[in-house]
Amino acid sequence: MMDSGIGEAMQGWESAPSDPTPATLVIAEAEAGRSPEHAVTAAGGHVQGRVSWHEARERLERQGPVAVVLAEARGASDAALTPVLPLLDAIGRRGGARIVVTLDVEQIDVLAASLCGPGIELLCAPSEVERVAALCIAGMRSGDRVHDVSRNAEAVRLQRLNQEVARIAETLARLTRGEGDARHTDRRSGGVGEPTPGYRAPPPVSEMPEVTARDIRETIRARRLRDQYFGSGLFEDPAWDMMLDLFAAELERAQVSVSSLCIAAAVAPTTALRWIARMTEAGLFERQPDPFDRRRAFLGLSDRASLGMRNYVAAVGRSGLAIA
Repeated sequence: MMDSGIGEAMQGWESAPSDPTPATLVIAEAEAGRSPEHAVTAAGGHVQGRVSWHEARERLERQGPVAVVLAEARGASDAALTPVLPLLDAIGRRGGARIVVTLDVEQIDVLAASLCGPGIELLCAPSEVERVAALCIAGMRSGDRVHDVSRNAEAVRLQRLNQEVARIAETLARLTRGEGDARHTDRRSGGVGEPTPGYRAPPPVSEMPEVTARDIRETIRARRLRDQYFGSGLFEDPAWDMMLDLFAAELERAQVSVSSLCIAAAVAPTTALRWIARMTEAGLFERQPDPFDRRRAFLGLSDRASLGMRNYVAAVGRSGLAIA
């Protein structure tokens, strides 16, 4: 539940003005140097102000609307971050500004537990190019007029990611309903909609084959083995890799941290965090608070995703096929 202080602070963040050069508030420690400002300028924005993390909450509570907040968490202590993160999350959820947050690998669990709103982009150990690209997209999504080809290309890429998540969600929904016919791609899920060769799974039986964590872990190991012979990057499928990992953990009655799931995704941490956000928004992943540490959270499959995975594995088993 949002505390009263955050609720009052949000009153001034209802809408950010449209501006050809997005106003950006920078939150960064002195050790970050001038690189945050340079990134904002390179992205076509202008810096409205800069504060340290210790000053950030007070500034955010009295700040007028801005298009973008660039929060450089790298190098900041947990003690400095903790009071500010819930307010940033609330701002991102309200759509008052787009939030771009940079972080180190060691900070993934702490920041991902608090920053899970749709208006937040987490960049793990980003390059300057990645930081500028994220700020370009943030400014564009805040209503700015953008004609740059690279920004449009990034927007198309994100749109395709969203469409892929929607396709996965629809496929799992069909599995939970016992529908195995995939001969036609659903037009609503982002596919081209043309008839494709498909395979109809055998009809359900009363007794489902036993699903073991060992089977799932062997599938994951086989998928990683491909990279040893063909190089990394050729077979990237982070959504499915993460779903397999969470399903195996569910069968093992184990908990999975955000940082651990990023490793299971077998892609760059920023890409994994982006997929986690989309899969959570699609209702496939659920956050589970750590009962012993409020700053951290675990991830698990939603009931719908879990049932879909079980039905998929059962259908594969009945067909005498290997889990892909």
